[in-house]
Amino acid sequence: MSTILQELETKIAGLKTATTKSNTGIVREVGDGVAKIEGLSDVMLNEMIEFPNGEYGLALNLEESEVGCILLGDTASVSEGDEVKTTGRLLQVPVGKALLGRVVNTLGEPIDGKGPVKNEVSYPIEKIAPGIIKRRSVSQPVQTGIMAVDAMIPIGRGQRELIIGDRATGKTTIAIDTIISQARLNKVGEESGAKDFRPLYCIYVGIGQKNSNIARSIAILEAAGAMKYTTIVSAPASDSATNQYLAPFAGAAMGEWFMDHGMDALIVYDDLSKHAVAYRQVSLVLKRPSGREAYPGDVFYLHSRLLERSARVNEQAGGGSLTALPIVETQAGDVSAYIPTNVISITDGQIYLETDLFYQGIRPAISVGLSVSRVGSAAQIKAIKQVAGKVKLDLAQFRELAAFAQFGSDLDAKTKAQLDRGGRIVELFKQPQYSPIPVEQQVAVLWAMQNGYLDEVPTDRVKEYQNKLQDYLGTRKEGVLAKIREKKQVDKEVEEELKAAVNDFKTTFR
Repeated sequence: MSTILQELETKIAGLKTATTKSNTGIVREVGDGVAKIEGLSDVMLNEMIEFPNGEYGLALNLEESEVGCILLGDTASVSEGDEVKTTGRLLQVPVGKALLGRVVNTLGEPIDGKGPVKNEVSYPIEKIAPGIIKRRSVSQPVQTGIMAVDAMIPIGRGQRELIIGDRATGKTTIAIDTIISQARLNKVGEESGAKDFRPLYCIYVGIGQKNSNIARSIAILEAAGAMKYTTIVSAPASDSATNQYLAPFAGAAMGEWFMDHGMDALIVYDDLSKHAVAYRQVSLVLKRPSGREAYPGDVFYLHSRLLERSARVNEQAGGGSLTALPIVETQAGDVSAYIPTNVISITDGQIYLETDLFYQGIRPAISVGLSVSRVGSAAQIKAIKQVAGKVKLDLAQFRELAAFAQFGSDLDAKTKAQLDRGGRIVELFKQPQYSPIPVEQQVAVLWAMQNGYLDEVPTDRVKEYQNKLQDYLGTRKEGVLAKIREKKQVDKEVEEELKAAVNDFKTTFR
């Protein structure tokens, strides 16, 4: 009997030794930015692991006999046989207003040569999104300065609006225009000293872009005076797949700081197609099973947990908002591919850019039929609602009619009038890049169009008419624009003044 008891005690002692938690391990294998580590039994998912040379990794695969770890920073200095230890910390990035005007890498370290970032606070890059109780409805507009977007596909603070289209159709341009527009509004708001003014700070995350493209975007923002309100997170194509995979989460953490402190922020993810490719690369090297198009099964969860962090929260949760503009690139206009359909189902609408329209010279090349905002007119000021009510329908009907009209020569008067009106709206919505239009000027121009002032203008001169009208109102009738800006609606008084102003302008335009 005593022998059996002794055997049992020996077995229990052996089991205790086997289950002792270990905080140190040995690198068994390293390559392609990934290390396989043995002996780390007390490690948590997404925990930072410290390597002997001061480098860090992130535990991503917790298997029975080893831990799969993605390496941050210099991967060349990690070698087989190195002893590693857990830190008990999640990966964090610096956040706060000190990052405005700076260009940083995935870890929040400055790469613009302007010295260290003076900040006090850090946020974990992965954080659970605000719950339903904390959220409130989206009702404040984000003025993009792009007339076609503000009139037909409005974006609200706290919304997630996808920008989707083939390569080189102007996706990044829409995002950069929005940042420039917000910077100008911030400047005007600060100068006016209005009590209800809320600045919108911007974060641009460049994932897998060419360095030259990111540099060009920075130069454009600096020239427009927008860098003062903007942070650039850069994870270019030359960076490791790990950095490209973590960059959007780092950007989201920086944006969440503004949201938590009662401020409004806008984040651009450029683009999530390359982000998914970087995650696929990391996952395949970690030997995770691949699914459709070789992407790992949790690629939907990857983007949903990122985009769900954008919200407009109630006063108890800080009262701020984080608006997301994710960008997705399609191949030959295929919106039904894996990543595009995933992101479309997560976001609150999409701006779809068509290659055909782009090459016809219609820029921004927005497809009215496929673009939608699921927030809608709740994210518009009353003035825009009043003047842009039927524009989307008119334009959609025009595109349909134009497709049929090219086959028939004899058109009845009603159809011809509808085609002429649609043609003028198309001309009106053409807009050069990096020149956003203030909302009060958009209202005045759309009012003139709705009230038939453009009907006598030849289609090829609509753009000229619009530019001269904006000039005229900005220089000689600033009072009308100021009233639209303050009242945010076209009442009887504003309408009378607009009518007089446009009639005055009509006599000067030949």
